[in-house]
Amino acid sequence: MTTQLPSLCELTRDELALWCQNHGEQPYRADQIRKWLFGKRVNDFNAMTDISAGLRQQLAHEFVIFSSEIATHQKSSDGTEKLLLRLRDGETTECVLMREDDRRTICISTQVGCGMGCVFCASGLLGLSRNLTTGEIVEEILRLDRLLPPLERITNVVVMGMGEPLANLPHLLKALATLDEKGGLGMSPRRITISTVGLPEKIRELSQVGKPYNLAISLHAPNDTLRSELVPVNRNIGIDAILAAADDFFQETGRRVTYEYVVLAERNDSAEQARELAQLLRGRNAHVNLIPMNSVSELPYHDPAAERLRTFVEILESSGVTTTVRKRKGADIDAACGQLRLRAASANVEPITTVSASSQNPA
Repeated sequence: MTTQLPSLCELTRDELALWCQNHGEQPYRADQIRKWLFGKRVNDFNAMTDISAGLRQQLAHEFVIFSSEIATHQKSSDGTEKLLLRLRDGETTECVLMREDDRRTICISTQVGCGMGCVFCASGLLGLSRNLTTGEIVEEILRLDRLLPPLERITNVVVMGMGEPLANLPHLLKALATLDEKGGLGMSPRRITISTVGLPEKIRELSQVGKPYNLAISLHAPNDTLRSELVPVNRNIGIDAILAAADDFFQETGRRVTYEYVVLAERNDSAEQARELAQLLRGRNAHVNLIPMNSVSELPYHDPAAERLRTFVEILESSGVTTTVRKRKGADIDAACGQLRLRAASANVEPITTVSASSQNPA
């Protein structure tokens, strides 16, 4: 991309209102501009027809609407769509739109790559490059929103894409807050879930922001020995410290904590491990979300046998632990987080490539 103008998505409502004032306009113009950006999904300042030509020219002189571009757009037979976005510095990141009944859920990333090193995740195979800016996070959301037909809107946001969200908390919180500001998407924080590998102090920091975001903790193992093998950062943290922070989060916000558990065949899916997990969470207002492994050719893990998964669920539920199994979405495209970026890095993909399920081999 040749232009180096900043993205309009970097500005909050208040920052845009101040910009308008500094250019001799009334602050309410910010709400008009945001209505075009978020509500009417325009991609060109000239389409903002209820603001003056002079203001539109000034906006175009100082900003772009998107600083990213779509490198790859994958479409699954189940309605899931996945974007690989190429950022201004040439880095790439991923985001996903998932359709189910009356829900339109998007999954967004917060970093380029990931530094947590979870052994079953494609996101970290290329390491961590950098944090996404506030505007780059907002652009993910707006790019996905523009995939929907006129009468459909995003209903839920899950921050479960590439990267550790709590390691980029300032930029993430600023991006999420602007969604619910006037002229935004009207997105209630209660419809937003932030996932973390488990950074205790950051969990406590999130609990203090005064927004009822949902918290999901990527647990993946019922004891420290196994978790430290699967999630190396656990060696410096420990499950007890994570659970204590999660308990504090619940006490402060009243929001039930979800514990995500990627189920790996013959690795963490035994009946004994299910009983251990049940003991760990018994008495807590917790929800376990079991996620059968999405196979990645570069990794030596695969999804569990149906019978073992069924037994795992039965043990948890019989112990009073609320449990669900995440439905697999986008199985006929690069469904696993980070997988599309990994393949694109190997293939040196150029914008724009659109791939439908009919032409894509299962991942």
